[in-house]
Amino acid sequence: MGAIRNLLALFGLVSLVVFIVLFNKFGSMYGIYSSLDGETKAFLAENMEKLQAMGPEKVQNYVDLAKQFDGKSYDIYMEMADTLLKTGKTADATIWKIPVEEGLSVEEVEETMKFVANEHNFSNVGELPLYKDVEAKLGTKFRFIKMYLFCDSLVAAKMLSDSDAFSAYFPCRITLVEDTEGKLWLYTLNMDMMIHGGRPLPDDLLTEALRVKEIMLDIMKRGSTGEF
Repeated sequence: MGAIRNLLALFGLVSLVVFIVLFNKFGSMYGIYSSLDGETKAFLAENMEKLQAMGPEKVQNYVDLAKQFDGKSYDIYMEMADTLLKTGKTADATIWKIPVEEGLSVEEVEETMKFVANEHNFSNVGELPLYKDVEAKLGTKFRFIKMYLFCDSLVAAKMLSDSDAFSAYFPCRITLVEDTEGKLWLYTLNMDMMIHGGRPLPDDLLTEALRVKEIMLDIMKRGSTGEF
């Protein structure tokens, strides 16, 4: 029950409206509602009362706006919600991570990622060896954590023509992390929310965004196996 409460609190009333609009994909809402426990029903009723207090005009406006979202948005947000419920951490719900094959060194992963990025004409615009700064401040050895920044400036310019808010996603970042047990992992932001989470992107921008997604995943997948 606490997880459901946290989830709905996180996504808020707007997400509840989206949930209601798209719920018919999964059958009768009443059938599922009737099988819930009393505390959950009370919590949903409380939120429905909030919707009612907003008035029909505002609720209708939210519904109309939600109907304009990309057709993949529901599945993406539900996948994020599922991860959030399992982990209890929003960060885990918004990233992709890939394990590095056993036996591969940091240097081999780095070399492969840079090779693949160059193959796709992605520039390596910076590296942030976080672990070195931590070691300098603590005076002790720290596990390996380093960020690699990749970018296609022409695609970035196209995305900015649609919204300056895309600048928060630049440059594309992959982090190589040694976990507390010594295993290496690759992390990057889940781009699906940016691509499909709201109203559909213009066709030309969607094509470019999907290409960037493919390239980032290719850099990670091949980096994790050392495949040139």
